[in-house]
Amino acid sequence: MSDDGKSESSKGANAVSIAARIAGMGLAVASAVLMATASQCTVYAAYGARPRTVTYSDYAPFVYLVGATAIAAFLEAIAVFLSVWKKGRDKRAKVLMPLLGAAVPALLYSATGAAFAAAANMSYCSAYGKRVSVCAGAGAGVGGSNFCSQVHVSVYLSLAAAVAVSFAEVVKNVRVSMSGEGSDSDSSSSSESGGCDHGCHHKH
Repeated sequence: MSDDGKSESSKGANAVSIAARIAGMGLAVASAVLMATASQCTVYAAYGARPRTVTYSDYAPFVYLVGATAIAAFLEAIAVFLSVWKKGRDKRAKVLMPLLGAAVPALLYSATGAAFAAAANMSYCSAYGKRVSVCAGAGAGVGGSNFCSQVHVSVYLSLAAAVAVSFAEVVKNVRVSMSGEGSDSDSSSSSESGGCDHGCHHKH
């Protein structure tokens, strides 16, 4: 492939990577907002217990998802800035981008996995020591199904954000390999010409 072809492919890969990062950032924000607003849901308990309000804050994995997706979105915003600013070739960008590339997917996948496990069996303990389901049966009451739907959508958005960020990392690595091949050939040719020039200086 010619140098012009490599350059065009690298630019295209960079644009795709940035678009995927922006998409991941938006999905992470949407997941955090949706989960954080999954509250004020009144669930009427069975077994004669008084009604109570169940919110996302009653489940530690959901709280973690809100924090993790918010942090991931912030870190992705930094990654987008570094990708656009000097196309990630600045010294600081070269140090930070691998760290961000590891931290953001780790946050999103861990939060999504924990939230998936918690969402599979959302319940609470009534005053009579009985487990009451939030999403089904007599425990659901008014608004229970809406709360559960909101939680599940938030978890899927977090998973989509993780996939988008992972895709961006794959595309970024492809772009780096493309541009790296050109720089290697350039450096090798320059070193060879430098050797010839050096030899010429010793000619008499």
